[in-house]
Amino acid sequence: MTTPLSGTHHGLTAGDYHATIASVGASLRTLQHRGRHLVVPFDADDVRPVFRGATLAPWPNRVVDGRYTFDGADQQLALTEPGRGHALHGLAAWLDFTAVDRTASSVTLAATIEAQEGYPHRVEVAVVFELDEDGLHTTVTGTNSGPSPAPWGTGPHPYLVAGDGRVDDWTLELPASDVLTVTEDRLIPVGLADVAVEAGGVFDFRAPRRVADTFIDHAFTGLLPAADGRTTVTLRSAEGTGVAMTWDEACPWVQIHTADRDTPELSRLGLAVEPMTCPPDAYNSGTDLIVLASGQSATASWTIAAL
Repeated sequence: MTTPLSGTHHGLTAGDYHATIASVGASLRTLQHRGRHLVVPFDADDVRPVFRGATLAPWPNRVVDGRYTFDGADQQLALTEPGRGHALHGLAAWLDFTAVDRTASSVTLAATIEAQEGYPHRVEVAVVFELDEDGLHTTVTGTNSGPSPAPWGTGPHPYLVAGDGRVDDWTLELPASDVLTVTEDRLIPVGLADVAVEAGGVFDFRAPRRVADTFIDHAFTGLLPAADGRTTVTLRSAEGTGVAMTWDEACPWVQIHTADRDTPELSRLGLAVEPMTCPPDAYNSGTDLIVLASGQSATASWTIAAL
């Protein structure tokens, strides 16, 4: 049987949840609760659009101009966001991951980021997807199997769906006090700003409110976790259905994007919520950048659940 363009598929079921994981990019292709979509899906034979559901590693978001200096050496990455001239969302998104463990409700996928131009390091990436009655839990572990230190960051790229309608119709609660401002044309980081002040408070969703026509493609920090130390972003429809994404202190940043597209029928279908271990362009700023010594691992995890 021919393998779909998005890779080998792994269907997971637990209670009222069903998920489909595609091996290319260790991507979350579908997630449903009682038949209701919680993320924007894509078809098995689609070339995965706009990083939908992909695992991002060894960096999330952008490296500006694809250039950085690490361990005394200047590096130039391939410019995978040619319109803005940046290296976007790491090197793992088009790797074909292999299943190394499998049950009816879980799958562990593994791939190796080989040393290459711009990233002369070998890092093993393991992604565990596990469904239970509390939703879909994902854990990403990067292990440096090369001889020298390696920069590392990770995060997911789901587009959450609250229910009927589009992003404009849904109510967002985002417990973050700071937004990373960026240049309008190339989204290059400028600096942190108070969400209550920046652009008249348009990025302040600490109290739940409707997204309406707000455009967001920004990273947020100053996260305000619950008593258990976990941060939760919620998205609810006018009918009361919704979806939540939760993560712990391994991800002190989250990128939010309203998924605006030039084609109206494809625009704002879901809200990208991307917990990140580091901010955009961390390879240059060094902010929250993880440096893996030879043999060292780092892990981050998150959960998507129905409301």
